[in-house]
Amino acid sequence: MPSGPSTAARTPFVLLVVLLLGGGLITLLLLNSALNQGSFKLSELKKKTTELTDEEQALQHDVDDSAAPDALERRARELGMVPGGTPAFLDPDGKVRGVPTVAVSPKPSPKPTPPAASTPPPAAPPATGAPANRAPASAQAQPTGTASPTAAPPAAPPATAPTTSGR
Repeated sequence: MPSGPSTAARTPFVLLVVLLLGGGLITLLLLNSALNQGSFKLSELKKKTTELTDEEQALQHDVDDSAAPDALERRARELGMVPGGTPAFLDPDGKVRGVPTVAVSPKPSPKPTPPAASTPPPAAPPATGAPANRAPASAQAQPTGTASPTAAPPAAPPATAPTTSGR
């Protein structure tokens, strides 16, 4: 029997198997590369999530520290606020229960104060046409609703210079 025709029939089959195996290996290589790329991106995102979580916790810690009662009291005192007095309550029928008291500023502890170098010049009156004899804002905004015993005297109206028509 001649061996020629049987080898010719096997060649296309072997070529088909080699092509299928080569294609499978290339597909497997591409799939593996895509998975590795996704894995790297996932690890970067996990690292970023960890950093953002740490930052969030630090910010929340700062907020919690600022909202603590002692911190709120310190900040209120820095702004010049004082604890409120005894409140009065209204019953549903309109009767007043209790006697309200005025909030009193506690006596400050004696602290050495640096000597004043110079006295600042008096503030100029507002240019918006508001009355010039108004008390300063610090005397107007009292948290207790009472006038300040050290209210400044009314400011004198500003001297106006004669105007010219520009000719």
